[in-house]
Amino acid sequence: MTAGLHLPTVVVVSGAFIACGLLVAFLRWRRHSPGFISVTDQATYETLHTASVAARHLADGFTDEGCERAAPFLRAMLATPALAICDRSSVLVWDGEGRHHLPAVMDQGQTVLSSGRTLVLGPESVTCSSLECPLRAAVLAPVSVEGRVIGLIAGFGPAASAGLARAAEEVASWVATQVELAELSHQRTRAMEAELRALRAQISPHFIYNSLAAIASFVRTDPARARELLLEFADFTRYALRRDGAFTTVSEELRNVERYLVLEQARFGERLGITLKIAPEVLPVRVPYLSIQPLVENAVRHGLAPKEGPGQITLSAIDHGTDAEFAVDDDGVGADPEAIRKVLDGQSRADSVGLGNVDARLRQVYGEEFGLVVDTAPDAGMRVSFRVPKYSPALEEPA
Repeated sequence: MTAGLHLPTVVVVSGAFIACGLLVAFLRWRRHSPGFISVTDQATYETLHTASVAARHLADGFTDEGCERAAPFLRAMLATPALAICDRSSVLVWDGEGRHHLPAVMDQGQTVLSSGRTLVLGPESVTCSSLECPLRAAVLAPVSVEGRVIGLIAGFGPAASAGLARAAEEVASWVATQVELAELSHQRTRAMEAELRALRAQISPHFIYNSLAAIASFVRTDPARARELLLEFADFTRYALRRDGAFTTVSEELRNVERYLVLEQARFGERLGITLKIAPEVLPVRVPYLSIQPLVENAVRHGLAPKEGPGQITLSAIDHGTDAEFAVDDDGVGADPEAIRKVLDGQSRADSVGLGNVDARLRQVYGEEFGLVVDTAPDAGMRVSFRVPKYSPALEEPA
């Protein structure tokens, strides 16, 4: 038990011949049939599957590695013998036959890169001395993101039909969309990191001052208590300012909550009552770092500190099978629900402890249907809760 924090424990032959005949007929039909779905459906499925695989390789944007991995699938979508992908300065990848055509691609593509218009080249431009080479024409389509040409897709084959030109344009447009989605993802990640940095910066100077003042008050009267509090303060700030990932376990997060409460209890004494109701099943669950402690701090600073007399905070972590729910209840002074709504909607900067920050990060990680739920009214205390899946692919951080 950490010093100063007191927590409760809480028929027939002819029929057989007929059946055999039907079976033989069925097998003959299956041998010559494309399957239970139509040829059109099969083609649609194959196209969508190919596009899906290519999209995964473009998840990081218009990168060399991503384009190289996506190229075979993009070429399959165009059904051409060869395909090149270029950025504005070089050929990123050549996939398929006729690689000896590669050096001419950038010269051929300059018009596309500068004008942003599709270019169709015939045998007079795609020249080749090899009789075995199938490449005699090409379609070069620009990849444009937000009005800016970032590269091109070039499909090479024996002829350049109007159908190939349209297909190349569609594939290039599809690639551009994937790049835009990747950039949005990166922006969201950067925004989340910025939110986290902002939350770290919100470690209240008053909390630091008050904690150190409380520690100092024990230096002469109870040096052992002062030493323990100083260690708790050091561990709390070390965790709050750490740089090793955006996620942590519930166990680690609750340990830091405990450090925070130890320090606050040293200041408030018997005015601050604390109850923890923690289901052991949720302790290994990974959650966004600093997603629980700010809720507890909000309860202390804006709920109980302005209240006359003692106050009570209850922190609950509840197992719901595939989900986990966390709630912080206080019997403090409460707040205007409209003011809290503005904080969560980003319309108010009055959130000095991080409710809006935590809400935004939860929705970013798990989806818009997740986030904080706040129940409050003036002089009626406050309950802040959120519910998350125990496992989410978004929690898988890169090694």
